[in-house]
Amino acid sequence: MNRFEGSGYREAKIRYLDGDYQILAAGSYVVCAMTGAQIPIDELRYWSVARQEPYVDCTASLEAEKRAGALPNQSRA
Repeated sequence: MNRFEGSGYREAKIRYLDGDYQILAAGSYVVCAMTGAQIPIDELRYWSVARQEPYVDCTASLEAEKRAGALPNQSRA
């Protein structure tokens, strides 16, 4: 059985920690907070601890930081 078959193919619930995460409810993917793309758990590399959000890649993560006004020397509009 692959990751696209069976009852295990559902969204996981995760607590994002510094450099790690804790799975609260089993699943095979999470949804990127910026793009809506499904991210397989084994490919999850980017998230925000402060906002508890996953991101599909570094570009989505950077855009989320910009949106939140969380970058150094960034004026908040």
